[in-house]
Amino acid sequence: MGKKIGLKWRLSDTKSQIGKVVLITGANTGIGFEMAMEFAGKGAEVVLACRNQAKATEATARIRTEHPDANVQTLDLDLADLNAVKRAASAFMASTPHLDILINNAGVMIPPKSTTVDGFELQVGTNHLGHFALTAHLLPHLRKAENPRIVTVSSIAHTMGRLNLENMHGRGKRYDKWGQYGRSKLANLMFALELDRRLKAAGSRIVSLCGHPGYANTSLQRHSMMWRLFNTMALSAPRGAAPIVYAATEPDALNHPYWGPVGPLEAWGWTGKAKMSKAATNEENAKRLWAWSEDQIGFAFDVPLILAQS
Repeated sequence: MGKKIGLKWRLSDTKSQIGKVVLITGANTGIGFEMAMEFAGKGAEVVLACRNQAKATEATARIRTEHPDANVQTLDLDLADLNAVKRAASAFMASTPHLDILINNAGVMIPPKSTTVDGFELQVGTNHLGHFALTAHLLPHLRKAENPRIVTVSSIAHTMGRLNLENMHGRGKRYDKWGQYGRSKLANLMFALELDRRLKAAGSRIVSLCGHPGYANTSLQRHSMMWRLFNTMALSAPRGAAPIVYAATEPDALNHPYWGPVGPLEAWGWTGKAKMSKAATNEENAKRLWAWSEDQIGFAFDVPLILAQS
């Protein structure tokens, strides 16, 4: 196979987003903040959906310093608490007429062993199940938009993820933090792909895509020794954000389901068509993961029914 060549597409190449409403989870820092800054500067109404409201308010002030006329709001969202996810979605839908772009960006990476409010392993519970539930709640509002897109952020670490529906929360004597992170990122990609299949089958104009930031220099990796040693070699946060915003905005992004840097190891380089592991594209396992996820969140994410009722 020949060398993959990326698109020399920068975050600043984002076209006008006037009239669009964009909700970004985890937008107070890292690539989420860079995405929020760019969307705000291009005229979108941007909602920073964050767990830490003090940091969200600070991030909003930074955006308005750069773009004084920006339409930026904050939303109190804790993805590690399913009741909080439902409250946040309800509050958002009550205050906004529609949603054009949902970016499932927030996440935790290799933290010390811990659980969510609902008793899930923190990484699978936050990175996958929190976003799974949020997307289900917000689907009616996405349906109201003209050309809605959902972009879920995965990682090159999805390739080391192993789907184990009998023990997705990694319960046992030894906590494998890297294994759980890879599993959560595999689940992110499988969810994005399966969601798009279900949306297409339902005849919906909503599109579900996925992206990854490569090896970006953000606070997400603060628990990683590798980041402490090699963070000077990492992509900048704006470069890491570029593939996700490309997937969320560009017409040509519809030609491939997964975008990311396509340089060495897909850790560096320009935006391009990212590789998906064999596990990520297994459609039967994706259906099983969907059913397991519904059982975990306690309600059915029935795409045709939600769209019919909204």
